[in-house]
Amino acid sequence: MMKQFLDLKAKHPDAVMLFRCGDFYETYSTDAIIAAEILGITLTKRANGKGKTIEMAGFPHHALDTYLPKLVRAGKRVAICDQLEDPKMTKKLVKRGITELVTPGVSINDNILNYKENNFLAAVHFGKSACGIAFLDISTGEFLTAEGPFDYVDKLLNNFGPKEVLFERGKRGMFEGNFGSKFFTFELDDWVFTETTSREKLLKHFETKNLKGFGVEHLKNGTIASGAILQYLDMTQHTQIGHITSLARIEEDKYVRMDKFTVRISSLSAV
Repeated sequence: MMKQFLDLKAKHPDAVMLFRCGDFYETYSTDAIIAAEILGITLTKRANGKGKTIEMAGFPHHALDTYLPKLVRAGKRVAICDQLEDPKMTKKLVKRGITELVTPGVSINDNILNYKENNFLAAVHFGKSACGIAFLDISTGEFLTAEGPFDYVDKLLNNFGPKEVLFERGKRGMFEGNFGSKFFTFELDDWVFTETTSREKLLKHFETKNLKGFGVEHLKNGTIASGAILQYLDMTQHTQIGHITSLARIEEDKYVRMDKFTVRISSLSAV
């Protein structure tokens, strides 16, 4: 069973894996140490062959909605590994597979989302002449894009407050040098941020021949960032995205985000 765990863990080495064993979700090794600390559950050890032991921590499967939000809010990516067949129906090792990858910016679990604020996932693309950016709230389908100089993109990042920001692997120095280190970030391979890949992804999703109808056709860097977001949804196995029906351009002058608190104060002052 530990070989099965290690094989699946290798697919998402940076994520805490919740490994379903009967009525429990178990974590092992460094994942167990992290889970025990964040969740306040008991850390134990189990034999791992030839006198070796491995750290272990778990919780009942029905408590997933209690513990999963705590891990995600602590900034952890979580791979949920479930049993893909009934243990009673096989004499061999039960088949298991990763059924969902939950990250701070990609979750539609009601218990993780905070209804008082949007839950935006963002992607930044460093183009030659401008920086592209896209925001998606997967819970509502709100999908927005823009491009411009670093200071403009920095303002957008601070206004939207994304829970997670994607950018190209190897460009952390560029990202943090311009936007700081306060965001939860994740790096993706360079092929995700190519014009061809992104455009194909967007056209396939929206089932259109071009992006002119959305008013973003001219935003090369912005559409690359937008395509990267859809690619990431694929990677995290979030395929129920039919409610994302449009991509809108953020208008520099007209688009001002107001949080609920600001809106409330404004309405009170108007009375």
